Amino acid sequence: MIGGVTFDETMEGGFALGATAPEAGAAQGVRVHTKLAMHARVTVDDIERFVASREHPGSLTGTIDFQPLGMGIDAPTGIFQLFSPGPGEKSRRMVYELAFKADGKPYYLAGEKRVHSDVAGLDIWKDTTTLYTLLHEGGDKTGKVVGAGILTLGVPQLLALLKTFKPINGGNLATVTAFGRLFAGELWDVYAPHLRGK
Repeated sequence: MIGGVTFDETMEGGFALGATAPEAGAAQGVRVHTKLAMHARVTVDDIERFVASREHPGSLTGTIDFQPLGMGIDAPTGIFQLFSPGPGEKSRRMVYELAFKADGKPYYLAGEKRVHSDVAGLDIWKDTTTLYTLLHEGGDKTGKVVGAGILTLGVPQLLALLKTFKPINGGNLATVTAFGRLFAGELWDVYAPHLRGK
């Protein structure tokens, strides 16, 4: 199978400068009315390589809206990983990272969705739509954390996302289907044990 896929995804939520933990930054952002929005385009150039890789890597570009730094900030480079291995045996991470500059200063926004099925029950919606995010100084996530928050994907944003899926690089409907099959299969691997009562 040749080709790849691309789609657009928008997530936003409470975010604050000075916070160093996503939960604290989200709460502070709500209190002081500061939100960060990530408008991202995910690109998977080669679906066969994407499926075969343990990290399921792609690329990310987009823009960022965060009033303290600016609106419509161009983020030309970034990293996407779909269901890369998480800290636990049956956990996965969905990674979204974007590099950008604001007022000539480099920043790196690093977020992850934490996909796991816990004993409290099935939380598949929350896991796949909640991005725990840190803002670093500099060009990668080794830099000092200068902001934090939690971004989410709502139902309207999810419906908009689905409309943007399209094949690229000679791909076709089967290419998009292969992406969807991987997505569903990884979710089944994580959550099926609880469905079976294990």
